[in-house]
Amino acid sequence: MRALRLSVEQLSDRVGELAELLADTVSGGASIGFLVPFDQAQAVAWWEGRVAAVAAGHLAVWAALDGRDRVVGTVGLAFAFPGKPNSRHRAELVKLMVHRDARGQGVGRALLTVAEEAAAAAGITLLHLDTETDSPAEHLYRTAGWTRAGVIPDYAADPAGLLRPTTLYYKQVGALTC
Repeated sequence: MRALRLSVEQLSDRVGELAELLADTVSGGASIGFLVPFDQAQAVAWWEGRVAAVAAGHLAVWAALDGRDRVVGTVGLAFAFPGKPNSRHRAELVKLMVHRDARGQGVGRALLTVAEEAAAAAGITLLHLDTETDSPAEHLYRTAGWTRAGVIPDYAADPAGLLRPTTLYYKQVGALTC
């Protein structure tokens, strides 16, 4: 597996593959913001909607590619709103997804590491995220050294529409500055 930070052109070129990954993740029950039924066209539209944010530098997206150059995972970093200078030091880890047929092979952990290292290299010192409480993703974040900040009950609906609690996590990365 190799992780590739996607340029605007690469993101546009791989929208179909990323959409297939998103649709697979939602149909697999992951609570990442979408409800079923969720089809390929909706997934394509969602990814196409990310292109402007990548072009503006507000979002960085990595794709995990297998030995056949197929997208098997992705993760993003959403940088703080540029008009908010007191938050330049932080970013949100968003949409960590691994295709169901690639799970258990270290893809999620590798993507998490890539995002953390890239954030630190960009001068980010604090990362945060939210994930469904008691989900497999929560185990990944805990074992990767993320700190649990708390739980919000009934925060988001799972793909079936049932409200679930969400756990907030943070991790300090890079060198802290004043």
